[in-house]
Amino acid sequence: MSMIRDLRAVVRPSRPAPRKDTGAYDTTRDPATASAVVDCAVYRDGTRIDTPKPLTPQEAMRQVRRDGGFVWIGLHEPTEAEFAGIATEFGLHPLAVEDAVQAHQRPKLERYDDSLFTVFKTVHYVDHDQLTANSEVVETGEVMCFTGRDFFITVRHGGQGSLRALRHRLQDDPELLAKGPSAVLHAIADHVVDGYIAVASALQDDVDEVETEVFSPGRGRTPRGTDAGRIYQLKREVMEFKRAVSPLLRPMQLLSERPMRLIDPDIQKYFRDVADHLARVQEQVIAFDELLNSILQANLAQASVAQNEDMRKITAWAAIIAVPTMVCGVYGMNFKYMPELHWRYGYPVIMSITVAICLGIHRTLKRNGWL
Repeated sequence: MSMIRDLRAVVRPSRPAPRKDTGAYDTTRDPATASAVVDCAVYRDGTRIDTPKPLTPQEAMRQVRRDGGFVWIGLHEPTEAEFAGIATEFGLHPLAVEDAVQAHQRPKLERYDDSLFTVFKTVHYVDHDQLTANSEVVETGEVMCFTGRDFFITVRHGGQGSLRALRHRLQDDPELLAKGPSAVLHAIADHVVDGYIAVASALQDDVDEVETEVFSPGRGRTPRGTDAGRIYQLKREVMEFKRAVSPLLRPMQLLSERPMRLIDPDIQKYFRDVADHLARVQEQVIAFDELLNSILQANLAQASVAQNEDMRKITAWAAIIAVPTMVCGVYGMNFKYMPELHWRYGYPVIMSITVAICLGIHRTLKRNGWL
């Protein structure tokens, strides 16, 4: 099977095969060390070049310029001082360097002379036993990618979105890695969008749960039993997800449609597949947002209806109680000459008439749905 037919299998494997230790940096930044470099390796003809000790970015680049291939450097939350030497060595544009260090950027694709700068928002679904008004449903991070002719640099921000497994999978396919940095860029884009698909699927369950609670009050709940805060919190999380997905669609379309010197033609066509998957996720997220709007409005409408029903019941009982209140008020006046005041049967007659009127009002109101 050719490299092109294997491309999808490479970025979505079942499990990577065991491999020997290459002596590379660990992918989790050690707080005890000042270095932000988590991995630095030289790839030639699709194969990682083993070295006696981990290479510095400068050593790796000198080796590439001497013997060919490309260098892939991974960094995690570097400071401006830590990134300054790498930026100078690879000739990175100051604006892109500033964005990579400061983070909190929207997904985008920018071209600077001989390099491409791409920003991806990584999204992770946070498992929870029950959705509450304070639940965190999605957690976001960032991956910035610098793509050059003979280098590829990733800058990660956030505690999730590690690229270690992806790097190992790519190393298992030398034919793919031989295509250079553009193959790595595609693999990362596909990896990020696959994460979006997984998060969208998990969010679907949360939206379905909230929808069921709002529109199925017969399961031991009243219409007012659904907390609007939970719906609003889920809507906020969906909006955060949307901010990660929607801006990335245009960059993926550019990578798939516009010829670029730094993107291998054999790899470029596969960005169309990434763009297609991303478009479908975007449609899902928009649908979630619109559905949650409808659910929130329906929940508020149900609460209003429940309040109106309560007010009708209160009004109905007030009307019933008004009858004996009026009678007691009349006979509580201190007039000496009152028609029934000294009549033997006056009290039972008046009480009977009062009860009869109250029962009549109660029956009428209940027939009309007020009670």
